[in-house]
Amino acid sequence: MSGARAPQPWQPLPKGEVTGTDWSLPGSIEGADPYLAWAEADHFEGYRLGEGLAAQPRWLPIIIELHSGFGIQDLLQASDIKWLQVPKAYLLLPGLRFCTARARKGFFKEMRKRSDLADIVRRYELGLPVEEHTGPLTDPALPGDAVPPCPDRVGGKVIGIIDGGLAMANAAFLKPDGQPRVRHFWRQDEFDGPHGPGMGRHLRSRLDPRRAGPTPSVMGYGHELTAADIRAAMDQFTRNGAVDEDDLYDYLQCWDLKHPVNHGTVVASLAAGPWLATARMSSAAHTPDMTPSPDEASRAPLIAVQLDWSNVIDTSGGAMNVSVLDALMFILNRVTADAKLVVNISWGTLAGPHDGTSVLEAAIDHLLALCTPERLQVFIPAGNGYQDRTHVNQTLLPGGAPAELHWHIQPDDRTQSFLELWLGDPDLPEEALQDISIEVTLPGGQVLGPMTVGNAGCWPSTTSPQLALVFPRKTALGRHGTCALLALCPTASLYPENRLAPAGVWQVTVRNGGFNPVVLDAYVERDDVAQGTYTGARQSAMLDRFYDTSGNVDSFVDHPDNPTPIRRSGVFNSIGTGQRSVSVGGVRFASSAFDPAARYSPRLPDPDASRLPQRHGVKKVPDELAVSDESTALWGVLGAGSRSGSSVRMYGTSCAAPQIARKRL
Repeated sequence: MSGARAPQPWQPLPKGEVTGTDWSLPGSIEGADPYLAWAEADHFEGYRLGEGLAAQPRWLPIIIELHSGFGIQDLLQASDIKWLQVPKAYLLLPGLRFCTARARKGFFKEMRKRSDLADIVRRYELGLPVEEHTGPLTDPALPGDAVPPCPDRVGGKVIGIIDGGLAMANAAFLKPDGQPRVRHFWRQDEFDGPHGPGMGRHLRSRLDPRRAGPTPSVMGYGHELTAADIRAAMDQFTRNGAVDEDDLYDYLQCWDLKHPVNHGTVVASLAAGPWLATARMSSAAHTPDMTPSPDEASRAPLIAVQLDWSNVIDTSGGAMNVSVLDALMFILNRVTADAKLVVNISWGTLAGPHDGTSVLEAAIDHLLALCTPERLQVFIPAGNGYQDRTHVNQTLLPGGAPAELHWHIQPDDRTQSFLELWLGDPDLPEEALQDISIEVTLPGGQVLGPMTVGNAGCWPSTTSPQLALVFPRKTALGRHGTCALLALCPTASLYPENRLAPAGVWQVTVRNGGFNPVVLDAYVERDDVAQGTYTGARQSAMLDRFYDTSGNVDSFVDHPDNPTPIRRSGVFNSIGTGQRSVSVGGVRFASSAFDPAARYSPRLPDPDASRLPQRHGVKKVPDELAVSDESTALWGVLGAGSRSGSSVRMYGTSCAAPQIARKRL
């Protein structure tokens, strides 16, 4: 960049107050979760959603993968509930090598000094420590424990919904006799009231278990309602033969269901509602076509998990790994061993390895392998970021021109921004990364670096960082190659004492001084605002003069001869690239055969498939397609609103995935 200043050195990362890890020591970042290193450098400010809590968290939610040959009982034998607590749900399946846990400083200390524990734990990732939610489990698993009995396990064909905001008493989810089809409803959050920056923590209160339901012993946190609980509450608020749903949800402390539109309700209705999945508009009457659908999905029992609202609000997916895996295990613990279970997870993020080796994807694949397709199927949307300029793909040739990424960070962004730089393949010599360097130029022209593999740093100071770059040789985020994480503070805040990063165009320069070509995939993490919430998030994106933003007919797909490194191809839901789960893309109902794909969805086939080379195993095309838009002009499909009898329109591959799940029941 012309006019750039002389490079300034990175400052060392601090010693973490929560884990006790000195992140400045050689080797401390190797095989670790770089987001954990940044969180400790940032004093967990980004994980509190701007609420300004002063105290450091004592317990951290993490997701753990064990080495082959070890199981959950081995982990329990080698640990202590004083510093590691695992939900009992993970005792269900013999041979299971993944679990979530609540961890204190003792766990990280023992991992550093005890080889026997390190021989059991292959890797772990941070979840989302937010507010008072992260505490000890009420009934953690002990060595030799068995899964707590469930007197009302659900058999036959069952649909599982993992989402946010499911109106469990909506008529769309009732049997003809008025009994709820939602047999078990687990909400992971433990506080009532609004969530997110600027909402005010003083407005929130702990949920009343007499109304929200008891804590399920199999999980150790959250609140569970059974079908009988839901029906009893409905009877309490039935007047003149009709349920007062406003009063009902107030009583159940489901503040989110006061909104007329909820993502989880729409998704559940597309997976299991009593009408045709796409609910197309009648061309003659221009009215919603809600034709009753007598398929098995419209009668099937449901098990629903309301994700913790900290996860719903933080679209970067900071809590997704822990929340989603816990949700899957809860559902599995509530069905019989011979049940046929179809689970829809209409959620996702943008960054990650995209080769199925993230901890959550590997865990889902492992569960599917243990359960077989006859017992469990998982459906995940392919993602909606196809036009968002969040992916760069470029080959770094030895001694060739560097990759120059121009990352636009928006002003007035009250959430943190993340960029993951993925380098290397299983067949690439490890020493090939030794001569890769990364240089960061701030919008004002200040240059930081260059940084080489095996190092990490923050800026401008260890005690008050605005950003950090963590560049390990091996990472917990994936199994192949490595990932360099560039993390930035928000560019705006309601709290004057908060640290801010400058808005504008950041330049990230990646050079290859070695002898082997290295493929670079850079992914900007998702940072938008979830439906029905407000966080002040603003999505960052890449800039390049060759990228076509004209809006012409052929400008919505990549062209192999276009030299821009920004590629739509490869933009994919980062929890949907597993080998055994089914990813679903979106198409338009009324479209030409030339271009049926929804603008925001990954395409099948890939228009950029001839662009080579690619990193090993990267997934770029969905496994299945379903209607997510009526036409080019009318986006979305109809689903159930929060209140019985209402219909709303929602678009996205989140609407496509449940339709395929419905067909596979």
